[in-house]
Formats: sequence, C-alpha cells, structure tokens
Amino acid sequence: MASTETHDAPEEAAREPRKPAEDLAREDLAGLEAGLDALDTVPARRTSPRDTFVRKVLPPLVAVALVLVVWQVLVWARVTEEYKLPSPGAVWGEVADAWYRGTLLGYIWTSVSRGLLGFLFALAIGTPLGLLVARVRFVRAAVGPVLSGLQSLPSVAWVPPAVIWLGLNDQMMFAVILLGAVPSIANGLVSGVDQVPPLHLRAGRTLGATGLRGTWHIVMPAALPGYLAGLKQGWAFSWRSLMAAEIIASSPELGIGLGQLLENGRTASSMSMVFLAILLILVVGVAIDLLIFSPLERWVLRDRGLLARS
Repeated sequence: MASTETHDAPEEAAREPRKPAEDLAREDLAGLEAGLDALDTVPARRTSPRDTFVRKVLPPLVAVALVLVVWQVLVWARVTEEYKLPSPGAVWGEVADAWYRGTLLGYIWTSVSRGLLGFLFALAIGTPLGLLVARVRFVRAAVGPVLSGLQSLPSVAWVPPAVIWLGLNDQMMFAVILLGAVPSIANGLVSGVDQVPPLHLRAGRTLGATGLRGTWHIVMPAALPGYLAGLKQGWAFSWRSLMAAEIIASSPELGIGLGQLLENGRTASSMSMVFLAILLILVVGVAIDLLIFSPLERWVLRDRGLLARS
C-alpha cells in the first residue's frame, strides 16, 4: 500500500492544471495593493475625553490666560492712562452690567441674526454665479475680473452709497453684506471648479452625468474644498461688512448691534465698553467658525480619507 500511495501522489499533482503566469502576476499585484492599503489605513481609535481636553480645549484656555496676565501686568505697570487701557476686571464689570440690564444677548442677537441671514442671501446668489463664471467662458471673461476687483474693495466703501440708495434700514445692511460676501463665495467656487481633475469630468460624461446632473454629482463634490474655503472667506467678509455698516449707520429703527455698541463706546469715551464690543465681536467670529465651518472642514477631509476617524 505504501508504494502505491507514493506513486499516486506525483501522478495526481501532474494532472492538476497549472495557473497561467498572468494569473499569478495578478494575484501578486492584488496582494501588493492590499499591503499598501493596509499601510495607508489609519487604525481608528476612540479619543478619550482627557485627550480631547488636552489637545483641543486646554491650548486655547492657556492662550487666553496668558493674554489676560499680560494685559493685567500692563495695567499694573501703568504704561498708559487708565481711561485708555482699562483692566480686565473693568471690562468684566461692563459685561456683568450689560447682562444684568438684559441687553447683552440683545446686542449679540441683533448682529448675529443680520449676519447669518445676509450670509444665506449671499450664498444663494454667489453659488450659481460662481458656477456660471467657472463653466461659461464668455461670462468668465466678462465677470471674472469684476469679481476679483469687488473682492479687493473694502466693504466699508459700500456703506455710504447703500445708505443713500436704501436709507437707514435692514435692507441697507443686507446690501452691504451681499456686496462684501458674494464675490468671495463666487471666487472660491471658481477656484474649486478649476482644480477638478479633467479625468473626473470625462468619466462623468461617459457615465451620462452631463448638464445639471454632472454639475451636482461630479463638479460640486470635487470642488467642495475650494468652495468651502470661499464660504469661510465669505462669512468673514459678511461679518466685517456688517460691523462697518453698524458703526457708520445708526438709527433707532436699526437697534443696537455690536458695531453700534462699539461706536457708542467711542462716543462716550468708554474704553471698557469699546473692549466689551471688541470681545463680543471676536467671540461670535470664533464661535461661528468652531460650530459651523470647522465641522464642515473635518467632514470633507474625513470623507476624502485625509483625516483619521476618531
């Protein structure tokens, strides 16, 4: 029996079909690709609350604390008169006073509601305008330089004509916001569309994604990073335009926003009120970035495999 089994094994091995060289090479290539994918893959792990606090919360708290310490040291050193440089305690007293009078949230809401609504209007106008400029050569040649020029024009320059045209009302505020934000949003989208690889566009046309369907499914997703950068810049221009309009144009019908609060502090020669307005303007800008734009950026980067999932 032993001799029979010994002779049968080589015969069965000889009868088995050998794999072609192409199949073997294909298997080796697949194994190599799998290995490279494994090297590129970042192992997902859940971030502990302590790590989140140390990496994201503690650094800005330390920076704020250092600014307050330096500020207080300058006050103690009397580098200038007290009415020019109030102490952090005096500014905090102004914050507490506005809170107890019930006006603090009103200042913030007046400006934030105008800014966000104006930014949404600018988004609705700047997005189709950016697509039109990016996709139509004649429109790009005619409107592209105008958009670049408008983006470089200081937004405060639009306040006097807007007041003359529309009067002292919310429509004037929205007009200034639109003129400041629309060029940034449109140019950001144009830049994003210009960076779309032509291969993506050809692949989309091959699959039947043309016209509006190709714009929605191919162009916009591929141009999303540049578009998002334009949105961030558009919000910055919206917020700055609104502050300029509120500082220059004052009326009882407009209410008191953060820009008007800043101007009231200057008129009353109250540096604590001026610092309060500056602090609130800064806090709102940082909050909008942390609550809206930073999550959007992380989502875009994570969707493209450029950010580790945690």
